[in-house]
Amino acid sequence: MAATNLYTDFIGKRGRIFRMAFGMGVLSVLTVGFYRFWMKTRLRRYYWSSIRPGGQPLEYVGDPLEKLLGFFIAVVILAFYIGVVNLILMFASFSLFEGNTAAYFVSFIGVIPLWFYARYRARRYVLARTRWRGIRFGVDPAAWGYAWRAMVYWALTIASGTLLWPLMSYRLEKYRIDRTWYGDRAFKQGGNARMLIKGMIPLWAVIAMGAAAGVAAFFTEDIESALGLGLLSVPLLGIAWGWYAVRSFRVLTATKTAGAITFRSGARAPRVIGIYVLGYGLAAILTAIAGALVSFLYLALMFAGNDMSFSLDDLDNLSAPGIALQIIGFAIYFLVFVVWATLRHAFVTLPIWRHYAETLEIIGSESLHDIRQRDRDEHREAEGFAEALDLGAAI
Repeated sequence: MAATNLYTDFIGKRGRIFRMAFGMGVLSVLTVGFYRFWMKTRLRRYYWSSIRPGGQPLEYVGDPLEKLLGFFIAVVILAFYIGVVNLILMFASFSLFEGNTAAYFVSFIGVIPLWFYARYRARRYVLARTRWRGIRFGVDPAAWGYAWRAMVYWALTIASGTLLWPLMSYRLEKYRIDRTWYGDRAFKQGGNARMLIKGMIPLWAVIAMGAAAGVAAFFTEDIESALGLGLLSVPLLGIAWGWYAVRSFRVLTATKTAGAITFRSGARAPRVIGIYVLGYGLAAILTAIAGALVSFLYLALMFAGNDMSFSLDDLDNLSAPGIALQIIGFAIYFLVFVVWATLRHAFVTLPIWRHYAETLEIIGSESLHDIRQRDRDEHREAEGFAEALDLGAAI
């Protein structure tokens, strides 16, 4: 059973997502960020309902109030944790090293497991609030287990110079998938890390080229050639990473099972890389144009409000028109970010979702009728930790 297109009317759907994202982005700014919980919920419902495997749309049933309360709970817990830990670290750092550098370093390291913990919990919440054919998805509560494993694998990967990256990718994916459910049917991640090595070869080649440029710059006087080779390796690194990401997704998808159900992805790396390059490029150009236009309008308003003369001291005046200029300036500043986020949805997120949905197939769907409903996962903190650590901006 092949998944249907993410959307059928390309222009119409892009226009709709543009209007939704822009309008809700403005509301989020006007409400000092509180509306973003409602914005994310509405956007997810739209994206989810546009994916229709076998003609049955996915459903997202998350509650924005649930997200807001979870965010407040997480902020209180994190504020207490980080505040107490940092106080102890500062005292120890000044006592032992007569400075605060060690405290800052240890504090940063201490936040990393929380980052992985928050990502796992956010995934658990999203799947717990996702349904297909009326059946809920779910994820086992194992966030701390994921966090310490992620720390270990990342440390090994960095120490090996990315040689163990396929092992990290596979083991962490297996940990997540083996704890994922659709109703009472468990998912399993098959295969092994060796399947991902072939996709890493271009990435390792680019890294080697960049390292060779560094060595050449150190041991020879041909700095220009070494610098040119190093600069060339930067975009090639992005392309090689995109190639690995898409290929590893295809390989890992082909070895996932849910009982008798298997999956197949035909996602194409050139297509995905092209969407990211052209999409982000176009979004950046249009955002820059919009920023230039509103900045020009702002300057015109400043001069018009000061009888065609203006100095920076006028902005310190908290009476009209000084206060009005400050308000307009803040509005323009946030408007640029809203435009950027909106264009990213229209030119990157939507085409990426469409491509992955169009190229995904579910095989062996006959056994879907044997799947039964699972109990609701209350998950009271929702995505609070991900939001508090600024991991919750993505759909």
